[in-house]
Amino acid sequence: MSTTIGSTKALRETTLDELFEVLSAENFRGVRQCAERMREELGDEPDIAGKTVLVAYGGGKDSAYMLAFVRAIQLLLYREHGTTFTMRVVTNRHAGMPYAVMANVDRSYRALRLYDDPQCHMLLVDGNEINTFDVDRPQSPAVVELNRTDILMAGHRTFGDGRPTFCNACNLSVVNSFGLAAAYEGGVDMIVTGDSPQEQRSYYMWILRLAHKLGTKIPRRDERSEGFGGFLSVINDIGLSYFTEIHGKDAHDEIDKRAVTTDVPGRLGFFTIYSDTAYASGDHWDLLTNYLGFVFDDLAFNFTESDCANPALMAHLRALRCERLYGQEYAEGLAEYVRFAISLMRSKEIPERLIEVMRRRYEGPDAPDLMRAAMDEYAMDTFGLTEPQLVSMVYSPFAAGGAGLAAYIESEHPDLADRVPEIRAVLENGDDDRLSGRLYDMTGLSLEQLRTLHRSSLRPKSGSTDGGGMLDVILDGDPHKRTVLTKQDQASEAVPELISGR
Repeated sequence: MSTTIGSTKALRETTLDELFEVLSAENFRGVRQCAERMREELGDEPDIAGKTVLVAYGGGKDSAYMLAFVRAIQLLLYREHGTTFTMRVVTNRHAGMPYAVMANVDRSYRALRLYDDPQCHMLLVDGNEINTFDVDRPQSPAVVELNRTDILMAGHRTFGDGRPTFCNACNLSVVNSFGLAAAYEGGVDMIVTGDSPQEQRSYYMWILRLAHKLGTKIPRRDERSEGFGGFLSVINDIGLSYFTEIHGKDAHDEIDKRAVTTDVPGRLGFFTIYSDTAYASGDHWDLLTNYLGFVFDDLAFNFTESDCANPALMAHLRALRCERLYGQEYAEGLAEYVRFAISLMRSKEIPERLIEVMRRRYEGPDAPDLMRAAMDEYAMDTFGLTEPQLVSMVYSPFAAGGAGLAAYIESEHPDLADRVPEIRAVLENGDDDRLSGRLYDMTGLSLEQLRTLHRSSLRPKSGSTDGGGMLDVILDGDPHKRTVLTKQDQASEAVPELISGR
């Protein structure tokens, strides 16, 4: 497919014709209905050309479909009215996003001819840095370090449980990318979402309840009309509380780096396509794989996610936990996570063909060893973490005053068994450069970070969220968790344990 068509009008006509060929008749009707609603909300012909609409494209299958759907709206308005809005697309990148995801984004942009359309602007957000999208732009070392530190500090409080270890900080960075893109170069007038108005309200009310539980500022009713900026302010307050809890109240630089952008245009509104389309990827497989060139890459596609390698690392951590803490075989822990994750896939109505891909990937006598080696390589290449450092995280030995320290040292570093009292003294502000270096090699964390963990709480092995702490409160409202039966002691019966992940 050529991406160099002589004129803007010609390329738009060609692209729209192609989209109508690959969109179902039902989705085509949805495009037309959304186009009329959007035109009414943005204004008539003289006004719409000056309006900018923001679309988030994370590189996954669902956001790829939404990108194509909004592009069809943009092009249909141009065909029927001779003018249309500018589309701004933002991709938020984190360390767990492999190059294959960037390549999917790039192929989608080429298929939809966004690079050649002057009313399409594609942005890439790395942390707080915003640039024009470039598929070959190197990953930011600063973002990798932020992600690595967040993973370790949260993982060492939760025995490496999936959602708090990987997703809390990542979700906050996604929201921040919306704020950055919405404020960039004059701002935007509208954000397109696939959530229903009811889902948007439910999410906002959950955020308010979370803010209340965490003791952060909640807008008065007369302030809630401030729109997206007000919402971002609440999220920022929650984020500041979260990162203060994770990194310690004296880690001002770490906390400030993770603030959420709130200075967005007051005119900004939301537009949902929820009632006019269906997200089920099985219903638009041809659009995804043949037209957009979407590839379900072995590293990028993991369980519920098609744009992130971290869910496979979550499975690896669960298997390490079962092996090292519970005395099970690595393969048993891996199979336990696979069963859990496939149940999440079914709850999200992910096509059976993709569930079968996951099942086959983890089946067979060689699969556990192959996946273990692959995830050790991924952890080292992406985050600079060794398997022993991941094992340290699943023990979580330093939190809660070093409650699990002696058992961890005895099992994993027996040569230090007689030095446990010295390690405790160092954690309580003693000084020993040789021990500090050894502890860094074991964990990937600095002495100050280990001291922060030493002063912090630890979730129980049962995974219970009844403690009322920051991590408990956030996970309590998270649907991506299940209770499994597992043997935490091979001499005893299996017991319930709450695990989370993607």
